[in-house]
Amino acid sequence: MADSTEDYAPHPHIGGRVAALRALAAWRAAAPGAPRVVVLTGSSGSGRSHLLTGFLMLCEPEYRKRLPLDRMDPSTVPPELPAPAVPAPAGLTAAQVLWLLADHYALDATSTDGVFAKLAALDEPVTVVVPDVDRAGPIRAAGEPARLVREVLAPLAATETVRLLAEVPRPLAAELADGPPTGTVQVIDLDAREWADPEVSVLYAQAALNPEFGAPELPFTVDPAVRLALGAAIGRRAGTSPLVVQLAVHCALMAPEGFDPADESLLPTSVGEALDLHARRLGADPRTLRLLLAPLALAEADGIPVQLWGRLVSAVAGRDMSEAVAGGTLLVRPFVQHEEQEDGGRTLLRLLHPAVGDEIRAGLENVRGAQTQIAMALLEAVPEQDWSRADPYVRNHIAGHTLEAGLLPQLLIDPGLFVHADPVPLRAAVEAVPVEELGAPARTYLRTAPLLTRTQAPARMRAALLETAFVEDGLPEYAEAVHRRLGLGIELPWQTLWSLPVGGISAVTVGSLPQPEGPAIPVAVLVVPAGTPGAQPVGERGDGAWAGSDGAGSAGAGWAGDGSGSAGADWAGDGSGSARADWAGDGSGSARADWAGDGSGSARAGWAGDGSGSAVLVHGLVQPGLLGGIDPARILRPSEDERAAAPLELSRGADYLRVRERASQEVVAALISDTPFIAADLSPDGFLLVATERGAKCLRILRADPAIAS
Repeated sequence: MADSTEDYAPHPHIGGRVAALRALAAWRAAAPGAPRVVVLTGSSGSGRSHLLTGFLMLCEPEYRKRLPLDRMDPSTVPPELPAPAVPAPAGLTAAQVLWLLADHYALDATSTDGVFAKLAALDEPVTVVVPDVDRAGPIRAAGEPARLVREVLAPLAATETVRLLAEVPRPLAAELADGPPTGTVQVIDLDAREWADPEVSVLYAQAALNPEFGAPELPFTVDPAVRLALGAAIGRRAGTSPLVVQLAVHCALMAPEGFDPADESLLPTSVGEALDLHARRLGADPRTLRLLLAPLALAEADGIPVQLWGRLVSAVAGRDMSEAVAGGTLLVRPFVQHEEQEDGGRTLLRLLHPAVGDEIRAGLENVRGAQTQIAMALLEAVPEQDWSRADPYVRNHIAGHTLEAGLLPQLLIDPGLFVHADPVPLRAAVEAVPVEELGAPARTYLRTAPLLTRTQAPARMRAALLETAFVEDGLPEYAEAVHRRLGLGIELPWQTLWSLPVGGISAVTVGSLPQPEGPAIPVAVLVVPAGTPGAQPVGERGDGAWAGSDGAGSAGAGWAGDGSGSAGADWAGDGSGSARADWAGDGSGSARADWAGDGSGSARAGWAGDGSGSAVLVHGLVQPGLLGGIDPARILRPSEDERAAAPLELSRGADYLRVRERASQEVVAALISDTPFIAADLSPDGFLLVATERGAKCLRILRADPAIAS
């Protein structure tokens, strides 16, 4: 065995790679002269992941007890230390990987820069191993592996308190290695002569052909001499690629008819040759095999549902391929994995290794055109364009296909897709498109998506948050479409009636404007800076100060939930189940209000300033539109008794509002925002008035439905 001796047992999972294991063990031990950063690389299929998995077995205190350490080369065995942090990036964004690391070390950081700063300030070095960088990202076309290297791994490599081992595809390895100072980084390229171990390929092939390790009993597997000779030939032909060995063995074992173990011309030297030799031996056109595998090479996530495979093969080929699909099981079998999903009983198909996908994509005349055909076929598979009934793969991953096809902006006009698609891959796809190419609804989704991914919101909550965001962004037709398109058993917890984009709001309250005849007009009163268009200046204190109940149910900036269901400024409970607020001008050009009960069971308003230039906007509560020329002193606030008798009550946590049934305490609506809440008030009849940095809006709470959050 290369770089080893017969006196030692090989690593049972790896079977060789002694030089690489020695270098990794020295890195783990922080031996004198060992680098602080190791970049493990090589061509796709070179065995990077296999080697790293075997090395991590040696680093995990419990697992290493199962290995024959006393019989292995001591220079390949790292010392027994606490297990390193291993943030696995498969399917994750660069930011998610970094936060995994922050969580592992319990770093008290609020930003990505803060994570690196906290790591740099640690008293003791930490060890981080990042595998499978090439599999980072929720979607393939967004280039997440490169972002992970530049935004996470490069800063980690530059942090002196971090000992880093990263498995990186060759195109990105040089970029990572060139950053830190000379002598800090070691690159282990498994295709390079000093790290390659051709004997591993031979041993791997011979073991894979052995019935003792699961191979079927065939003439060339049961005869030891034939088996060993065939394994040696496969290993020689494959060179340093374990993947080519695996494909050669699969093709021989899965389709043994006509296979001559003595004919080395049937043995591949590359992934592409494995495809072509297998197809020809089965009497098929290699182009047919590649077409059958093309949808899998272009697939997202964990693979394509088997029931969609035939449709997509025909779409890529541009002709009916149903006969080839029906008879192609044996043809594709060596290159495909099946996964039975427990939830829903679906079967997914995926390629055996990403390198097979690389080979298939490289042979396509037009990848973008193929993705266009796949995207169209997926769109046609949506029953009556009802995304709630679409296959999960279709609704969650059509965006990835349309992104690579260059068609994503055209897709991002359907609120149903926004509601029902998994927000993680959809957000990643939308963020990969230049903002100037996105339409208005897509931009609304883009700003709302962080809320959806952060909360892992189910479809009903996604619909509710998008509905109110559409109204905020002046897209009421899309908000209405959300209501219409949810005729699928989902009812929203609210309807957003209006939104007013005005800055500087410091307080809000609901009220009513008595009329000479007929019912009073429900109104919303917003405290804004003087000079705000349409606002009315506030009189001097003593000139009819706003008087209201102290059972406020409204809040100013900085309020914190008191669990009482009502709140005033700073949401400080007074032990009475309500809170009193003193909203006095602070010289900032805004004003607070002095709310004091007048003992009449109702409250009449007069707004008091402090001479600093405060103003109020009076807006219809139910009907949109500013109400000009209204004397704020005429506005009545709900009385304490009215609030106490109301069926709903309002409470707030750090970053959300909750509306509960007063009697049962059941949450009927929960609202979160991408900008901080400044104030809120709930009318006795269930109209929620909210102010954020973006402005004010009113939501009619629909009480018949269960909570969307708790």
